[in-house]
Amino acid sequence: MPAVVLRPVVPCDADDVWRIFQAVVAGGDTYYFPPGTGRTDAIDYLIGDFVTFVAELNDAPPPAGSNASARVVGVYKLVPNHPGLGSHVANASFMVDPAARGKGVGRAMGEHCLAQARQAGYEAMQFNFVVSTNTTAVDLWKKLGFSIVGTLPRTFQHARLGLVDAYVMHRFL
Repeated sequence: MPAVVLRPVVPCDADDVWRIFQAVVAGGDTYYFPPGTGRTDAIDYLIGDFVTFVAELNDAPPPAGSNASARVVGVYKLVPNHPGLGSHVANASFMVDPAARGKGVGRAMGEHCLAQARQAGYEAMQFNFVVSTNTTAVDLWKKLGFSIVGTLPRTFQHARLGLVDAYVMHRFL
């Protein structure tokens, strides 16, 4: 398995984050963003005033024109789930380049994020909207100790399957 390296995002990662965002939302099957979401909205969502990390994979050359020694294949952000009296529970969003799936990137980001959340003093982590048909993500979060604590019936407009459920997933840290 190739090595996955996680590091804080830097401004020059914006093009890679945008590339990953576009690839992930294009299918209309895992994220609530519509496929035509613009670059500014994507970058604001993933690289803002919060903790964001990128995952690099050193198994293949970076995209053409890049000076990087490894290619950015994933991104995650860590935020409080709610402000104020709910800020002791973390929330996170993850995106993995479809070309890098099955290489341990999601698991590495998930484990890293849980460690970062613990270090930041969060007591739990909650995902508010995990698409039920995204079985890869659901299975990964279960392996990392999350439980489905709620089902939101027919709340996601899947591009191929129509209306499907979304899960609320939670775990203590």
